[in-house]
Amino acid sequence: MSQFRTEHDLLGDREVPNEAYYGVHTLRAKENFHITGTPISTYPELIKALAMVKQAAAEANYQLGHLNEAKRNAIVTACKAITDGALHEQFVVDMIQGGAGTSTNMNANEVICNLALESMGHKRGEYQYLHPNDDINMAQSTNDVYPTALHLAVYRSLDPVFDAMTILRDAFLNKAQEFNDHLKLGRTQLQDAVPMTLGQEFKAFAVSINEDIVRLKQSRELMCDVNLGGTAIGTGICTHPAYAAIAVQELAKVSGVPFVSAEDLIEATQDCGGFLHVSGVLKRAAVKLSKICNDLRLLSSGPRSGFCEINLPAVQAGSSIMPGKVNPVIPEVVNQVAFEIVGADATVTMAVEAGQLQLNAFEPVIAHSLLRSMKLLENACHTLTEFCVTGITANRDCLEQNIERSIALVAALNPYIGYKAATAVATEAFSTDRNIRDVVLQRGLMSEEELNEALRADQLIQPRELCTKTR
Repeated sequence: MSQFRTEHDLLGDREVPNEAYYGVHTLRAKENFHITGTPISTYPELIKALAMVKQAAAEANYQLGHLNEAKRNAIVTACKAITDGALHEQFVVDMIQGGAGTSTNMNANEVICNLALESMGHKRGEYQYLHPNDDINMAQSTNDVYPTALHLAVYRSLDPVFDAMTILRDAFLNKAQEFNDHLKLGRTQLQDAVPMTLGQEFKAFAVSINEDIVRLKQSRELMCDVNLGGTAIGTGICTHPAYAAIAVQELAKVSGVPFVSAEDLIEATQDCGGFLHVSGVLKRAAVKLSKICNDLRLLSSGPRSGFCEINLPAVQAGSSIMPGKVNPVIPEVVNQVAFEIVGADATVTMAVEAGQLQLNAFEPVIAHSLLRSMKLLENACHTLTEFCVTGITANRDCLEQNIERSIALVAALNPYIGYKAATAVATEAFSTDRNIRDVVLQRGLMSEEELNEALRADQLIQPRELCTKTR
């Protein structure tokens, strides 16, 4: 038996390996695009999304009488198998490709077709019984299939990102509760500011992360508007008037995502603003997470000549030449993930801008950038939670010493002695290396009882009704 089958396309005949479920178009694309080394199968949600779109199209064409029951059943069965994880290895085209995603669409058409042919009792490549273009791609174009599938893939790929961010947020909240009574100095511009608790600092981290969970959930609502049924440029050429509505309804049913037809399919076919918005919010989340990691590195710096207010878990030796050195490698790797996501957002920005007239030909690089960024952010959040945040401990002695030695405490005395006197106290305390309490008492500005009340720990970290002296 021959190890190959002959398939034909616009450019002529090609020998396709018999074991392949893909066909001639995919074969040529596989040969043409040696770019990232990342096949589309790297992102299972994209493959599943393509299968769901094809299933929804087959259902719509069947309901409209354009596809017979035998073909419809074979296509739907094949699509369900792929959605369940079958044959993902047959999706071999590089993520970044020319042709606005046509090679990805045809990869899906060919794999679904050949799998369906087998269920009908035919051999792979016997397209006279079921055809990749005429049947699997009926009433479709790459220009509505690819963006619709990407909308679905992005929507579903955000779920594990939300889960990872939520776990990280909760880890910070747990630490906030653990450190709730650990008084420390806040800092602005890396200089001593006013007191707070370490718990308040960690709660702020949690709130920051939660804000981005909310924003990402809001941004993915834009993915629910799709141009399925618009075909080539949004006019719906080669479709029945009722096809778009039925196809979108079927896609919503099979995916569980509340898809609706875009208000204007021509606009939706050429515009990639939804992807740009999601990318921007991903960048926001990554940048803010990187800032948190910067803070963790600063707060743990030292351990004897830095801030040394917290201890990060030691997960590996830090130096090949300095014995005993331990580096903050987990926050550092999250920083680098953020840099990657920022770069990916720049790529998405340029790709969205580069669209021309009725189509954006650069959606493949948008897909690659978005799906990769989401996976990176998901992995980074899990890594930061498991190998860093849950194991953080506080150096309480260092926190208390910093509070006692700081001249920043004088800010709490402004309502009692005034800014001018407080400035003089701070200047003297700094120049003589004394603490604020001693200078205030020596100058007779407050009694010891008044001073103790003004500098009571619980009074330093929240609003309070002030007992100010008349000045």
